[in-house]
Amino acid sequence: MLSNKVKSFVAAVTLAGGLAAAAQADTLQVGANIGNVPWEFQDETGANVGFEVDLVNEVASRLGHDVEINNIPFNGLFSAVQSGRIDIAISSITITEERLKSVTFAQPYYDSDQSLTTVEGGPTSLAEMKGKVVGVDTGSTGDMWASQREAEIGVTEIRRYEGLAPAMLDLAAGRIEGYISDIPALLYYVKDKPNLKVVARLETGERYSMMFKKDSELASQVNGVLTELKQEGFIAGLHEKWFGAAPEETTSTVAVMEMP
Repeated sequence: MLSNKVKSFVAAVTLAGGLAAAAQADTLQVGANIGNVPWEFQDETGANVGFEVDLVNEVASRLGHDVEINNIPFNGLFSAVQSGRIDIAISSITITEERLKSVTFAQPYYDSDQSLTTVEGGPTSLAEMKGKVVGVDTGSTGDMWASQREAEIGVTEIRRYEGLAPAMLDLAAGRIEGYISDIPALLYYVKDKPNLKVVARLETGERYSMMFKKDSELASQVNGVLTELKQEGFIAGLHEKWFGAAPEETTSTVAVMEMP
């Protein structure tokens, strides 16, 4: 027979193990491609920050969980969430019909359309780009969008760049009159540059959300919290914080939407 001391020790170990398991269960493992500015990246102190970091922390808090962020390359997020190694994947992940065959998404919270950026005093709409030179990133969604509509827009030239920085230099210098690229990247870039402005959203239908294992119960729980956060204006506040501008009322940042 076990002595009372041994019984007490066993009971204490069992209780401690149970508490540890409970604590672990209360921590959501979140996968993110750290370095994806402004969605998830490290600040000067090494802390993980960004739009989606703020959002997933708030969602987890309302569900009674802590968050542990795992730095995973973008392509690795899909297998990590499917295998259960992580509970949630973030990193400006676009909802697609093909992806929905193998994973589950909560409702979207960001419309990642293209945009037209110009200098102060320059064109204020796509129509005003007629007869002018527009810049794009080589092979990007913006490049494809502009190339398909070159005659319709009436630009004299589509000038291609390898990244945002050289295009912005040419825009500021007047060598191009407009630049078409992803709206989140441009909103973040111009928020402290009064001489530049995003003047038009060019709809492509891309929307971002959190990704989960197929048919995950957690996805439905998170979806409910996202509805609350939209209704309270919390996600709109994150948009202003990270992009320096209020979101449009019709976008998924504000509008409550169905779970895909």
